Amino acid sequence: MSLAEVVMATGIIAVTGAGVISSINYGLCIMRIARENQRATQVMVEKLEAVRLYNWTQVTNSGFIPANFTAAYDPTSPTNTRGTTYYGTLSVTAPAFTGTAPNYSGSIRQFNVSVSWTNGRGLSHYRSLSTYVAQNGMQNYVY
Repeated sequence: MSLAEVVMATGIIAVTGAGVISSINYGLCIMRIARENQRATQVMVEKLEAVRLYNWTQVTNSGFIPANFTAAYDPTSPTNTRGTTYYGTLSVTAPAFTGTAPNYSGSIRQFNVSVSWTNGRGLSHYRSLSTYVAQNGMQNYVY
């Protein structure tokens, strides 16, 4: 074998190896973002599922539902290793209905929950979710 063939083979292996390593790195980055998004969705759904257990008096009481909250990526870990912190807000409003439908705004409340966080690379993320709660809705059937 000549020296030129060895140098060419080494170059091809180096480029291929760099491509494989960068692909693995990209896959891990995408997986981390997907996990953070999944945890954000889990936090929002957890807050809205808790609302289902409130009765109408609690839903309409302005001081009963906290407006701000925080959640850790891994709440079961020790305090200094919980990972990303999610900062959330929960607001209750009377929905504005338009069109020919009857005005139910007195007996319906809209819950909006939003979560924001900054990941390990300094990228800011934001997610939000909304739902409605009716005066004679599901919460009356909780035993």
